[in-house]
Amino acid sequence: MGTLRREVLDRVLIYKKTHAQAVLADHIRHYNGHRPHQSRAQLPPASDAPPTAATVTDLQAHRIRRRPVLGGLVNEYLRAI
Repeated sequence: MGTLRREVLDRVLIYKKTHAQAVLADHIRHYNGHRPHQSRAQLPPASDAPPTAATVTDLQAHRIRRRPVLGGLVNEYLRAI
């Protein structure tokens, strides 16, 4: 609950119940499907991959794409294909 409050509810003005449900669903998708967690070696909870040793990605060799979540409140970064 603390993470939800700090990352979303302290920064988003909720208009009505349907807006709150949409914001919560978007945050849950981001939190469980993309957001890195230290206890899982920077993998999200929904990842099927087993945690491995941390690796460093050479950003000069890859193109990175930013995807705004929650109207730009949070950003997800992915390798561009």
